[in-house]
Amino acid sequence: MSDNASSAFHRLDRRIQRWIWRQGWTELRDVQEQAVAPMLDGGRDILLSAATASGKTEAAFMPALTELLTASDAGATPAPLLLYVAPLKALINDQFQRLELMTEATDVSLTPWHGDISASYKKRFRKSPGGILLITPESLEALFVRTGTEIPRLFAGLGRVIIDEWHAFIGTERGIQLQSQLARLEITLQRRIPRIGLSATLGDLPLAAEELRPGDGASCVTIVSRSDHQELQVQLRGYERQAPKLNRKEADAQASRGREVAIEDITHGDQLEIRDHLFDNLRGQSNLIFANSKRNVELYAELLRRKCEDLRLPEEFFVHHGSLSKDLRHHVESSLKGGNKPLTAVCTSTLEMGVDIGSVTSIAQIDVPHEVASLRQRLGRSGRRGEPAVLRIYQIEAELTPQTAYLDRLRSGVFQSAAMVQLLVEGWCEPPKTGYLHLSTLVQQILSLVAQYGGATAADIWRVLIKTGTFRHVSQVQFTTLLKAMGQAELLVQAKSGLLLHGPIGERIVNHYEFYAAFTAPEEFTLFHGSKMIGMLPIDSPIETGGMLVFAGRRWVIVDIDDDRKVIALKPSAGGAPPIFGGSGGMVRREIRQRMRQLYSDGKAPGFLNRGGQRLFAQGSAFFREMDLDRQPILQEGPQTLILPWESDQVLNTIALLLSQQGLKAEREGVGVSVQECPADELVGVLTTILKSAPIPADELAMLAENKQFEKYDGFLPDSLLCSEFAARMLDMEGALETIDALVTINAR
Repeated sequence: MSDNASSAFHRLDRRIQRWIWRQGWTELRDVQEQAVAPMLDGGRDILLSAATASGKTEAAFMPALTELLTASDAGATPAPLLLYVAPLKALINDQFQRLELMTEATDVSLTPWHGDISASYKKRFRKSPGGILLITPESLEALFVRTGTEIPRLFAGLGRVIIDEWHAFIGTERGIQLQSQLARLEITLQRRIPRIGLSATLGDLPLAAEELRPGDGASCVTIVSRSDHQELQVQLRGYERQAPKLNRKEADAQASRGREVAIEDITHGDQLEIRDHLFDNLRGQSNLIFANSKRNVELYAELLRRKCEDLRLPEEFFVHHGSLSKDLRHHVESSLKGGNKPLTAVCTSTLEMGVDIGSVTSIAQIDVPHEVASLRQRLGRSGRRGEPAVLRIYQIEAELTPQTAYLDRLRSGVFQSAAMVQLLVEGWCEPPKTGYLHLSTLVQQILSLVAQYGGATAADIWRVLIKTGTFRHVSQVQFTTLLKAMGQAELLVQAKSGLLLHGPIGERIVNHYEFYAAFTAPEEFTLFHGSKMIGMLPIDSPIETGGMLVFAGRRWVIVDIDDDRKVIALKPSAGGAPPIFGGSGGMVRREIRQRMRQLYSDGKAPGFLNRGGQRLFAQGSAFFREMDLDRQPILQEGPQTLILPWESDQVLNTIALLLSQQGLKAEREGVGVSVQECPADELVGVLTTILKSAPIPADELAMLAENKQFEKYDGFLPDSLLCSEFAARMLDMEGALETIDALVTINAR
């Protein structure tokens, strides 16, 4: 640290100062300078927003540890405690290693706590709570359920909570679960606990602050890094779909004759071209390839590994996703961090989070992501040492033939990718998702609260879970309806005293280890090669003995399936295809669609498109002009009519349901709404009728939606509550009516 060290540095504990000296830092980073004073000057909530690798974790821990050490030196009782909550076990393991170095000259005890941690750590903490507890929401839930009466003692010294990757929690079931847990802690301890949210760059900081402290976000201090600007080198590469060498029928015929089918022979030609470009440009360096799905992760990792093998080159391409075993994931993470040899990880969003893997040379993105915020987070992994961040996007579009559908002719994937890059460069990203009811997680939290206290009245539940702001969008009527439904489903029973207790079904659910997670997951089988566990396979599609698959970047044949033990035995094979994993994409916002429309209207390809991307862009622009879509967003395509208003997916969902209510066959399809067997001129009349009709509440409209069960405990909700939840998440009635009004006005000219 230089002689003119900042006042922020001098306010830190001397042991933290010595740690900073040992790092060889000459100065604190911008976000670290900003964080010290508000954290040490009072117990206010703080939202700290900065890019990946900007030093925001240290920005929170250095002053938080200063507080902890000061209280410990003063002999504070109970022992001071700092709570750190992270969404990933890998993040907890990573922060534990960092904190070991930061606290090695102190007496601060560190307790990592999740399913893979030794029981000795947990036993020590239960006996003598204090120091720093690093935990996931699921393990925190287990503490509430299993040791509810011990919560006041275990957390008596709690002075502050640090929440890592706060942006990943907002608007999710895990996020609302964590909000509820923090509110329950404060009610149990009968005092306010300051919260520190560490987040990637956000699109609406006041909204994110309100989620950090529901009902009092205005009092939250927001700190934004002023040094997030970074040179970006980007290329958007376009590819047209090419048929594989063998179709499925031909491949099955070969397999039935006992011949193993090479994965290259059943892979589309465009995917092989992407493999070749990745291989030629990424080999010899460390990179991350995000493939949007576990299936594509496995496919590209295997294609790249086989190319290394065929050319007798060292293996550099490895898989990383949440279904792999801990050892395999750790190998990739530690190899990237070590940087001793080139390694490229083909991954899902598991490496989007802040696990310390060091700097990588470049980021590759296969197919368009759904959020600019996700793209920004991934880019934070590249160019950390003063080098530019490098992004390559690979976008595949349908083959162009006389029979190609109109939506495919628009080449919307290329336009969406281009729009998102432009918005990224301009500094825009999506605001946090808010306004959901989260009724599934409310069911979980009611059961958890009853377990914590051995019973609870309806008034207690209302006060703790809803009045505090956690489930603030749930009305009194909805709350009463939910309790009745839980009683009818035997999740709850009511004693004569009015106390609510677990019913037989509720007791069975709470006593199962899967209860602690607020999210749902498909049934998983453990995969073994000999005695080595290589991962977990979610069973979303049929499997059979003798079948082949690709997993962990290797080809396997299924030797045995043990349904009772949920175990699959594998052996190496030359054939195989990637398994089908569950999961769905996110919802696209209006800002992205409007930028896409602007690109179509301008007709000028951005400079970051390669020749293939420019060709696809030109095709999409030409079709947009040919169909006069800038002036006429309703388009006839044979027996179906397309509506292309360039609005959010929520607006498109709502328009489709409003048309369904009028007796039409309508659904959201890609960037528009498709309507069957209704000519464009008649459709305008139907839209006019919708505008003239009395407005229908969104939750009533949701009754027309066929599948409304998305979350873990939605199966226990009555249809009225499912409709309310669906409307809050998936519909935008105001936006839809405004869009319909604009469509009718355009066609009246």
